[in-house]
Amino acid sequence: MEVLTTTSSATAYMELEDRFNAHNYHPMPVVLERGQGVYVWDVDGKRYYDFLSAYSAVNQGHCHPRIIRALTTQAQQLTLTSRAFYNNLLGEYAEFVTSYFGYDRMLPMNTGVEGVETAIKLARKWAYQVKGVAEGQAKIIFVEGNFHGRTLGAISASTDPDSRKGFGPYMPGYIVIPYNNLPALEAALQDPDVCGFIVEPIQGEAGVFVPDDQYLPGAYELCKRHRVLFIADEVQTGIARTGKLLCCDHYGFKPDVLILGKALSGGVLPVSAVLSSDEVMLTIKPGEHGSTFGGNPLACAVATEALKVVQDEKLAENAEALGKIFRSRMEALQHKRPDLIAQVRGKGLLNAIVINDSEQSRTAWNICIEMAENGLLAKPTHGNIIRFAPPLVMTPEQLEECCHIIEQVISGWA
Repeated sequence: MEVLTTTSSATAYMELEDRFNAHNYHPMPVVLERGQGVYVWDVDGKRYYDFLSAYSAVNQGHCHPRIIRALTTQAQQLTLTSRAFYNNLLGEYAEFVTSYFGYDRMLPMNTGVEGVETAIKLARKWAYQVKGVAEGQAKIIFVEGNFHGRTLGAISASTDPDSRKGFGPYMPGYIVIPYNNLPALEAALQDPDVCGFIVEPIQGEAGVFVPDDQYLPGAYELCKRHRVLFIADEVQTGIARTGKLLCCDHYGFKPDVLILGKALSGGVLPVSAVLSSDEVMLTIKPGEHGSTFGGNPLACAVATEALKVVQDEKLAENAEALGKIFRSRMEALQHKRPDLIAQVRGKGLLNAIVINDSEQSRTAWNICIEMAENGLLAKPTHGNIIRFAPPLVMTPEQLEECCHIIEQVISGWA
């Protein structure tokens, strides 16, 4: 099975996009027009469970009424001033967010990759002004399999040929080491010019790779020992997705620099933030970094309410409980179909199954097509890995129904 059953209306929308839009994505052949909670509907009225959540941007569910109310109320008052002037919400929002996550200061941006670029610039500025690295010599350690976005600054550290090939020359000052490898990190940290280590606590885009339990706390301690900033890219893993407010919370430490995005706005508009200490954040002076839209009143109102929803509705606790149920069901399915499922992995409601086939095969894609036919939307990554990340507002009953759909498709797969 290669394509979903589509109507002429859906086909027309897809053809229009293919004709006039850049071909920088390869979407599943379904055309969505409405969403509410854990559900989305296509242009023909068919309802699906959303098991991607816009790559974990819609943790609070589609069109959460409280977040939409905050959006529409603020949109009628003031949307954008730029940072040329103060506005009445940014200070309150900054105070709320720094208290919420336990940091001194926040730098607001729009997208996750802007947050990554901000963190890289902060680390370099801190290197020169605080650590005493010679100008132009600062280095940052990245890990293989990372996905920090697709700007030139991000892909310069990428080991994914699809992200990197054909876009050089690349940014200097990067060291790339194996993921989940403390000896490799310790060796790289011997360089006195290293100022930062940036890592996703779980590599989402790479296929939901969960490191060994000792890796992240061990890496944090090594960074402390060598006076290097531990930078956590929690754009996808943060804001309750993995069963804690932050994925790093599972391991009992607070990163020196925290990058947030995606679910920071509940998927309503682009909002990102970098949080850190006074020592790091105050190295940036007026005119040295910014964004016209960063910290706009609309974003402040929406992100504040989105974070309150996470807290009030106990979404981290729900993700933790449902994640255990989901992995238990998928592990039982793996025992039933070891020929098809090579591995089940994840934390909270960020999970994946690895299909026992090559990355070049179409098996995972075709399984996702059949799941969509049965009312559940997911999408492969790296060819043979299917990521499952539903909105965190899902109920146990809904999760059980979704597991049943997945089990039906996998069990009956020839």
